[in-house]
Amino acid sequence: MGVRRAVEIALNAPGKHKEPIYTYGPLIHNPHVLSLLNEKGISVLDHIPEHGTGAVIIRAHGVPPQTKESLEKAGFNVIDATCPRVIKVQNIIHKHAKLGYSSIIIGDQNHPEVIGLLGYAMENGYVVDSIKELDSLPIFDKAIVVAQTTQSVLLFKEVKKWAAGKFPLYKIFDTICDSTSKRQAEVKRMTEFVDAIIVVGGRSSGNTKRLAEIANRSGKPAYHIEAETELDLTRLKSARCIGITAGASTPNWIIKRVYRALEALPFKKEQAWRRILFSIQRLLLLTNIYVSLGAGCLCYACAKLQGIGIFFPHIFISILYVQSMHILNNLTGNKADLYNDPVRASFYSKNKLFLAILSLVAGGAGLITAYTMGLTPFLFLFVMSIMGLSYNLRLIPDYFTGVRYRRIRDIPGSKTILIALAWGIVTSLFPFLSVSGKIDASSVLVFIWSTSIVFARTAFFDILDMQGDRIVGKETIPILLGEKGSLRLLKGMLIIIIVLLVLSSAFHIISSLGFILAICPVSMLLVFSAYERGYMLPGIRLEFLVETHFILAGVITLLWSYGS
Repeated sequence: MGVRRAVEIALNAPGKHKEPIYTYGPLIHNPHVLSLLNEKGISVLDHIPEHGTGAVIIRAHGVPPQTKESLEKAGFNVIDATCPRVIKVQNIIHKHAKLGYSSIIIGDQNHPEVIGLLGYAMENGYVVDSIKELDSLPIFDKAIVVAQTTQSVLLFKEVKKWAAGKFPLYKIFDTICDSTSKRQAEVKRMTEFVDAIIVVGGRSSGNTKRLAEIANRSGKPAYHIEAETELDLTRLKSARCIGITAGASTPNWIIKRVYRALEALPFKKEQAWRRILFSIQRLLLLTNIYVSLGAGCLCYACAKLQGIGIFFPHIFISILYVQSMHILNNLTGNKADLYNDPVRASFYSKNKLFLAILSLVAGGAGLITAYTMGLTPFLFLFVMSIMGLSYNLRLIPDYFTGVRYRRIRDIPGSKTILIALAWGIVTSLFPFLSVSGKIDASSVLVFIWSTSIVFARTAFFDILDMQGDRIVGKETIPILLGEKGSLRLLKGMLIIIIVLLVLSSAFHIISSLGFILAICPVSMLLVFSAYERGYMLPGIRLEFLVETHFILAGVITLLWSYGS
């Protein structure tokens, strides 16, 4: 929590505070994050000058109070990104120091957090990192014992035993961050059933090193890496079950990259047909062919729900429109993929020409098909295509000052809402209007169902991509509402459309197919809950599973059509 908060404060600082912007010392112990901040013009301040301008962000580890005062006196605008849990320890030490207590800090002497904590001890603080060093301390009339928030839980247990046996009057404060203690306990448990362990995080990160130490003590092969490029997949081939853990300062996108690299490993050991199947699965996702087939299946389901007899041209148009728009938007606005899905980013970079041609051919074929149906369907699809193309374009020139949103994509939450609306229109409203020329209750209800299930799918992928989107400045719905708030919204929406389908079918507003199609949002609800509880990890399998719900809608509709 503290690390995420500090990084978010730093990423949001440009534009909010007067430049230049610095962090006092490295913000966190992760080279990838520090490199990213440097790219955004946020540099590291190693010493306090006599006079300074701009803003200085206090690192997550905190600093001594004297340092903060010196930065303010130098003329900097000080932004405090100290982890709230570190602040709690600082307050404990400061409060007791004023009452004459000595402070014994269990931690690493040169760690920035410990240096900061010492500043609150009023020259009456002592740092130790072993029982031997504790025994060498003088005897105090009154003292408190605290721990660096990322300290080893096992060591602090020994410290508590030592204090209880020798100095029962010393006050003990268990200040190890609960995330740290849980992570260490999880790694210890994980070593019992995995064949190898990957620890992801900066080599200068104390809590990451402690996780690696716990993993190494298990006797299982353990590897401490900073990025997926350091993985030695040949040494992991024999492992049937691999555990992944990460330090507090390791960003989600690095963990996702490691997982994605390991995800394909089992298929490299399997028969050739399974390797080929996995490669096809990945290619279908990268080229957006699978998602466009899903749009076609959704259109077929919507047509049958509304009782439309002529549906093949509309299915074809839905496939082509979604194929074209998704590829174009990935080609023109995929900066976040560098963090969220580097495989996709690399694929689009290497195959720009082929994908651009595929997108144009799909879009053109869709318009030609619409034209064969009449001028009105053609104009309808043409306007929708223009709107889709304009999403990433700068619509308001720079000479109009004071305008915050110059492109549609700059509007918070626009991506998720517009994708859902586009899908809903092309898969449900467009076919119904083409056939009947009007809108009625059934078409509105089917449009709501189609739009809502696509919204849930798109917003869920936005949840998986939150950190990368935040880095490139996207304000998606999960960034506005938070991960938990967004998942609650999506689960609530899925429950509503389940009820909507069942009631609409019960009252004969739509066909009886609605009863069976309720399986799709129910299944999606189960997938979201499984992800929330940690049973499913972000990767190709999860993405493929979510997209398969639209294929499922088509299969259910086909079976229902043959049975009715």
